[in-house]
Amino acid sequence: MTPLYKAVNLGRLLETENLYIKDEGLNPTQSLKDRASIIAVVKAKETNAQTIACSSTGNAASSLAGNAAKAGLSCVIFVPKRAPAGKLAQLLAYGANVIRVDGDYKAAFDLSKAAIEKYSWYNRNAAINPFLVEGKKTVAYEICEQLDFQVPDWIVVSVGDGCTIGGVYKGLCDFSSTGMIDRIPKLLGVQSEGCDPIAKAFWKNGPIEPEEENTIADSIAVGIPRNPVKAMRAVQKTGGAFIAVSDKEIMDAMQLQGKTEGVFSEPAASAATAGLIKALKTGVIQKTEKIVVISTGNGLKDTKHALEALPEPVLLKPDIEAFAKYMKNKKEIS
Repeated sequence: MTPLYKAVNLGRLLETENLYIKDEGLNPTQSLKDRASIIAVVKAKETNAQTIACSSTGNAASSLAGNAAKAGLSCVIFVPKRAPAGKLAQLLAYGANVIRVDGDYKAAFDLSKAAIEKYSWYNRNAAINPFLVEGKKTVAYEICEQLDFQVPDWIVVSVGDGCTIGGVYKGLCDFSSTGMIDRIPKLLGVQSEGCDPIAKAFWKNGPIEPEEENTIADSIAVGIPRNPVKAMRAVQKTGGAFIAVSDKEIMDAMQLQGKTEGVFSEPAASAATAGLIKALKTGVIQKTEKIVVISTGNGLKDTKHALEALPEPVLLKPDIEAFAKYMKNKKEIS
């Protein structure tokens, strides 16, 4: 049960009174992917597998490595060369066999697929393993429960492969089918403008076209998404929308959310907040509506890009006069 915060300060700035942030960065390995990885580990144990493997841009990898370590399973991880240092550190700390692939996410996925087939390892890849959606959907269960089953008008989710937003939709459908909620919220899928194949296909009402992966939001930088059908269906069935945001909008949203709500999100997670801001400005979402933004991962996973977006701390000599001079020029400090 990760926290669901009422985002009062951010909501005030955005002129909306019913804004919430679901902080998935407080899962055991600091991302929503733990919900899927624990299911993968359980299913691997059921089949008596000794080794479990996946490809990942980072979060699924570190999540699987941590959960596999807890379960006593060997773990092989394939990540693209650009995987952030924070996520690599997690992988190595958890004792995973880490393969950095000299290429993009597609190259890492293809090599993992070939290796898994060759060595008969258990496959954790979310777009391939049908059980993992059963883990991801629990974030929707929690949102409903934490709002006393008075569901929001919108749930905002960043999108890469499409697995997470598909899982959110499945969880909402489960509760709707039992009568625990009286309607299904609209879903806003957010991608980066540097890699937005699903959003483009949605707008054009056409097929997915492969794209380059040119964005700082590594966790959603998927040029050839593996689960676009579920993502597209989730948005279409709920009457929702897709939106794309720039890297600058992502970094601005990271800083704004951090200083107003104390929730530090990595770029891919901050994309959801950036998408909300853009959706409010363009009228896709109305300011009077009730909104939940899912922050999928903690900002400490990618401090390199965070530091690029944030102001540098002042460096002063250990002298009270130097500090007094600084204070005189820094009027906002009281």
